[in-house]
Amino acid sequence: MILIADSGSTKTSWVLSDASKKVVGQCKTSGINPFYQTEEEIYNALIKEFELEISDLKSLYFYGAGCANPEKKDVVLRALKKMWNPYEISVDSDLMCAARSLCGRRPGIAAILGTGSNSCYFNGQDIEYQISPLGFILGDEGSGAVLGKKLVADVLKRQLPEHICQAFLENYKLTPAEILDRVYRQPFPNRYLAGFTRFIHEHISEGSLYVLVKNSFIEFFNRNIMHYKHFGDNRVNFTGSIAWYFINPLKDAATETGFSIGKVIMDPMEGLISYHSEF
Repeated sequence: MILIADSGSTKTSWVLSDASKKVVGQCKTSGINPFYQTEEEIYNALIKEFELEISDLKSLYFYGAGCANPEKKDVVLRALKKMWNPYEISVDSDLMCAARSLCGRRPGIAAILGTGSNSCYFNGQDIEYQISPLGFILGDEGSGAVLGKKLVADVLKRQLPEHICQAFLENYKLTPAEILDRVYRQPFPNRYLAGFTRFIHEHISEGSLYVLVKNSFIEFFNRNIMHYKHFGDNRVNFTGSIAWYFINPLKDAATETGFSIGKVIMDPMEGLISYHSEF
C-alpha cells in the first residue's frame, strides 16, 4: 500500500492506493504544521482523527507546511514513524507538493495560494529558487490569512463601505475585543483569519472587496513571482483554494504585473497520484 498526504495549516488530505496505484481509501484530518505542533501533538492528532485502516504499508509520501526546515521536517518524520513505520517514508514541503503536482517533471513556476502562500521556480526535478513566504505577519501576500487580516483591519478601521462593515459584524457577531483575543492570544491565528475569506467570496461583487483581493495578489506577484522572471518564464501555475475561488482577480493581477496564468487547481492530490504512479 502507498499513502500520500497533502497537509496545509488547516487540513490534511490522505489518499491510500494499492500496488496497481488504484485509490482504495481517502480521509481528511486537521492540518499538520511542525512550527506550531510538537511530535507528540501530531501523533495524538493522527491517532484521534485518522480513519483509514491500513495493513502492509510500503511507502508513505508526506507533503506539508513547515517541512522545508530540516529540524521541523524531522518532527513530522518521527511522528509518522511512530504511527506507521513503513518500509519507505518521505517528508517534503508543501511547495514541493505543488511543484510536482503542477509541473510534473517539467520546469515551471509553481505557487500556492491557500491559508498561506508560497512560490518557487521548479527545474523539473528540484526547487531551484524560492523566495521565502515569511508567514502571514511579514509576508504570505495573497493568502487566505492575509486577505482575512486585511478584511478585519479594514472593517474595524471603517475603511470599507458602511454596509459591508455592518454585514460583516452582523454575520459573525464578533466584538473587536473578541477578534483581537483570537488573533493575538489564541493558537492558529492564520487559520482564524483565513476563515473570513468566505465572507469576501460571498461579497466579491462589491468593488472595494474585489480591489482588496486584487491588490493583495498584485503584492504577491511583485514581492515573490517577479524574482523568477530571469528564468524566462512568465506563466505561473497555482494550487490552493484562494487561487481557485478568486480566479478573476488573480487573472487581473497577473495581467497588471506582466504574467499569465497557467494551470490552476484547488487540490494537488490528483497530480501527486500521477507523479508517484510513474515510478
